[in-house]
Amino acid sequence: MEYIKSKDIFILMRDTLKLIHPRLMDHGSKVAYMVYKMLEEKGGYEEFELADIVMLVTLHDIGAYKTEAGVLNDMLRYESRDSRAHTIYGYLFFKYLSPLEELSRVIMYHHTDYEQLKNVDYEYKDLAAYISIAEKMDIYFSAMGSQFNMQMFHKQAGSKLSEEGLNLFYLVAKKYDIFTQIKTGEYKKELDYIIDFMLFSNEDKKKLLEMLMYCTGFRSESCVVDTITTVSICDELAKRLRLTEEEKERLYYGALLHDLGMLVVPSEIIDAPRQLNSEEIKTVRKHVYMTERLLNDLLRDDVKSIALAHHERIDGSGYPKKLKGINLNLEQRVLQVADTVTGMINQRSYREPLHKDQIISILNEEALKNRFDKSVVSTFINYYDDIIQSVQTGSTEIMKMYQTLNSQYNLVSKRFKI
Repeated sequence: MEYIKSKDIFILMRDTLKLIHPRLMDHGSKVAYMVYKMLEEKGGYEEFELADIVMLVTLHDIGAYKTEAGVLNDMLRYESRDSRAHTIYGYLFFKYLSPLEELSRVIMYHHTDYEQLKNVDYEYKDLAAYISIAEKMDIYFSAMGSQFNMQMFHKQAGSKLSEEGLNLFYLVAKKYDIFTQIKTGEYKKELDYIIDFMLFSNEDKKKLLEMLMYCTGFRSESCVVDTITTVSICDELAKRLRLTEEEKERLYYGALLHDLGMLVVPSEIIDAPRQLNSEEIKTVRKHVYMTERLLNDLLRDDVKSIALAHHERIDGSGYPKKLKGINLNLEQRVLQVADTVTGMINQRSYREPLHKDQIISILNEEALKNRFDKSVVSTFINYYDDIIQSVQTGSTEIMKMYQTLNSQYNLVSKRFKI
């Protein structure tokens, strides 16, 4: 069952990361366009291969989303800093979390001087060299405007930059008027064309969407922990409520993506060491609208409706649409309970996790008020210990990779003082 098209996964990832830092994502898109034209001119690539490369290059700075925004706002200053931390983190992120493992080392090498890179035994080292060239071209063109001269980099040919790559770039820059295309935004049409050739299997799609979920940790690690917990609770409830395989799959994707919009909520609100005030609560509630905006026209409607209803309540007291029971299916009702339980069993910056008796009391009270589905609540309570044990075991396993990536990043960051 196809819930989302291959190219739409890329668009969703691009637009989600753009919420964190728009300028960095625009930079990635322009670099991807330049590299695409270089490879197209060079020849030897199938269109689906070019599409995969466009995806990787667009996201090549994914490790930099953990960098302070103030540094990223000055791209020239960022370019001059030691970039090894974000390239290593980006490499690890793609190697272990994406289906593009064979291309992942490109990210690690794209800031390596060519005189070192040329001796590396790696099939895609020329691609890394092309990214290095395109990245510099975009950053300096954006900073210098009419004073920019692409020939300024020729003195680095053979040392910092690939001479073959530079000559290829000069050729395509003139042939396709690349800088005018970038300045006018027309280059986006060519990217739209090539991403139509993206071809991911259902397993690849699942892996990419899970990777996207991990990206929410760039804003706050608690968002990742909460999503993993919610997905696990949904899975346990779905089995005990005997949902069909198709219903389970829809619920899985809905739970996985339900909090994408939390990226618009400032981390100081997410991790506030106190109860939120009314204005802050309004800000948090905007995440549902942002999730809808991100998923709109990309995800199949039946899955999207599950993700967007996680704060609705059967009595109509929820948000954002105040849907009532007759308009809420079982998958939506399961996610509502799972999301609420997650908020209670996970630690918050202002409180410790709630105890079992407190959680059961709150759920029973909400069910009696007709806010939660009684059958879902009773199933959770009847199997409380088994569900929580399975969730803790499963969540711990899933979090291991994420925590390993973060620990590696932190080590590298300290070493290079990023």
